[in-house]
Parts: sequence; C-alpha cells; structure tokens
Amino acid sequence: MYEPTKQIDQFLIAGFQYHDGADVLNKLEVGTKLDLVPEFDNPYDPNAVAIKYKGVHLGYVPRDKNSLIAQLLFFGHKDVVRCKVVQRDEKADPREQVRVKLYLKDKR
Repeated sequence: MYEPTKQIDQFLIAGFQYHDGADVLNKLEVGTKLDLVPEFDNPYDPNAVAIKYKGVHLGYVPRDKNSLIAQLLFFGHKDVVRCKVVQRDEKADPREQVRVKLYLKDKR
C-alpha cells in the first residue's frame, strides 16, 4: 500500500535544556513544523543536525539517530524530511519537554 508520508523516528530533542527552547516553548503546539539544519562543521559531531523553530535553536537530533538525516540533508534531500512536534510538557524536566517525529515525505 502506498504511503505518501512515513514516520521514520521519534525522540526527545537532545540538548533542549542548553539552548533557547524555553523562550518559545509555549508556541510549540502538537503538529508544529520544525526546521532541520545540518551542522557539518560541528566540532563534536560531523552528523549534527540542529532543530530550530523560526530561527530559534531548540537542540539537536540525538547523536544515535542523526546519521541518516545528516546524509539526506547533505545530499540535498531537505524537501523530503519533515520534523513535527508530537508532545510538549511544560512541567517536565527541560530534557524531556519536547518530543518530535521525523517523517519522509513523498516529493509528489
């Protein structure tokens, strides 16, 4: 059966507590689209992929999950990878406040 969009992963945003997510947490509703920005010159992880909301750095795709996404972005496939908020819990520990899902989207 054909699926125009397929979920490929789900995770908490890594490093959320160290970046500017608290400044926009109340705007991150379920379904909010987020930007994936590769950081190929990141000195700690060449596969680092930042997660941003309207230019605000929220954190990263976890290191153990970023290799495929980094490669897709490196080879110009940004238009087929989507990131959306699926859970927000303002009362949780900052490391566990925002969960996202990654999707592959058909280019059609």
